[in-house]
Amino acid sequence: MARPSVADERREQIIEATLRTISEHGISGTTLDRIADAAGMSRGHVRHFVGNRDRLLLDTARAFYADENGRPAILPAAVASLDGALDYLFGTEFAASSSENAIVLAFVELARSTPEIAEVLAAAYSSTRERLAAYIAEAKHGAPEAARDAAAQGVLSAALGNVFIGDFDRDEGRTARARAAVDALLAAL
Repeated sequence: MARPSVADERREQIIEATLRTISEHGISGTTLDRIADAAGMSRGHVRHFVGNRDRLLLDTARAFYADENGRPAILPAAVASLDGALDYLFGTEFAASSSENAIVLAFVELARSTPEIAEVLAAAYSSTRERLAAYIAEAKHGAPEAARDAAAQGVLSAALGNVFIGDFDRDEGRTARARAAVDALLAAL
């Protein structure tokens, strides 16, 4: 097996530093100087390995929204069923208010003015919605396709809304209520 190149290792190091910088300083505070400091290298080295800030933010968004197989997604590749998807989306780790929420919100903010970032987010959310619709089709054979697609949108919206609300609402029962709402939605199919 070939060893990763130094350039690939540096790019990965810089992308990780970019994610940390975004979570700490937001998009507007994510400068090449701060990224270089977080990566432990000079600004010149950062530019050498990843190019300008816009290119770096795009590459970082692609890496952040990629599953283990490199496909745009929110669900990990290992999630293979509706129950697995629901357990993940309404599980402790996904539903927790964390630095990942700050990163997601920063990319959402950036997507409003950067079409390439918007495309990355749209691809990740669309592929997740499509996977959810496929899992719902497996679990709810008799449900019409339009109802399955609408339910997939509802599941994704409820999961994401729960996460974002968690940034300011620390109610311990919030996630359980969101999951119960989704369970009721799916039971109605």
